[in-house]
Amino acid sequence: MAKLSLFERRRRRVRTAIKARAGDRPRLSIHRTGRHIYAQVIDDAQGRTLAAASTLGVKSSGANVDAAVQVGKTIAEAAKKAGVSTVVFDRGGFLFHGRVKALADAAREGGLEF
Repeated sequence: MAKLSLFERRRRRVRTAIKARAGDRPRLSIHRTGRHIYAQVIDDAQGRTLAAASTLGVKSSGANVDAAVQVGKTIAEAAKKAGVSTVVFDRGGFLFHGRVKALADAAREGGLEF
């Protein structure tokens, strides 16, 4: 199978599991590219983004693990300011490894529960 179709299958599988257990909690969505990593806290009931952070707004060189840690801390602070303390982690189709794992761990250390 093509790499993209495998990614889409993982993404659909993760999103289905998240919708089943999310309840009324917002979703912490991650997107990773070769240059940047993005995170946003989304309220799916209202269709609004409550908080967002990325390597675009963080002083860092590239999108390495250190930059992902900074984004994780930033998104945790922004979510707290928005009044969010518990979220559901949506890794999309990305494997929970490397930069995605670093961002998630930093967000947990910053005070988000998931």
